[in-house]
Amino acid sequence: MVNILAASPLFNAIPANELAGMLACLNPKVESFTKGSYIAVEGDEFGGLGILLAGEAAVIKENAAGVRSMMTTLATGHMFGEMVAFSARRFWPASVFAQTDCTAVFLPPGKITGECEKTCVNHTRMINNMLQILSEKALLLNRKVEYLAIRSMRIKIATYLLEQYKRTGKKTFYIPLKRNDLADFLNVSRTALSREMGRMRDAGLIEFYRSAVKINDLAGLIETVE
Repeated sequence: MVNILAASPLFNAIPANELAGMLACLNPKVESFTKGSYIAVEGDEFGGLGILLAGEAAVIKENAAGVRSMMTTLATGHMFGEMVAFSARRFWPASVFAQTDCTAVFLPPGKITGECEKTCVNHTRMINNMLQILSEKALLLNRKVEYLAIRSMRIKIATYLLEQYKRTGKKTFYIPLKRNDLADFLNVSRTALSREMGRMRDAGLIEFYRSAVKINDLAGLIETVE
């Protein structure tokens, strides 16, 4: 467990050999879940900040008719519940569903923000890591809202690809998101996303293979979003 948690962004820059001592203060609760079961249920009492130790899971929302909508997927080391952990709300805002057999650890939020009895410098690092995680999450949500305002799928894709071009400084780059995650980020279906990217390829704007993309017509891509 310690090695997995040491690789988590929450414990960034905290040596694994020192993390073991921290866990005694954090009072973690480890639970196992079988495939097809719920790790957390929307509306249930919040059980603590979660980190997946093994397996794969999905964060989902269900409407009144029971139709599921997947918000994101979780793999080993991924965190969940961080957006509600330090709010006044004490209930899970979404469900977490085990797609395989899973093991998760839950950390009481009060133990994370509470004063360390040992005046541990690593506890301060952890709090700073948590603030950074929440800030980056908020920025990502702001970007998603901006993409929601773009009605054209091609403009959404072109805008995203131009952002990656500016980020890397190269016309050939790897998209950091899986196709499903990119579709979710752009608020489109994966099928529609693949179809439109194919049309952009046929128009000579881009080439792509899996997560690798090459911009062939930078001026054309810029013109698309103008």
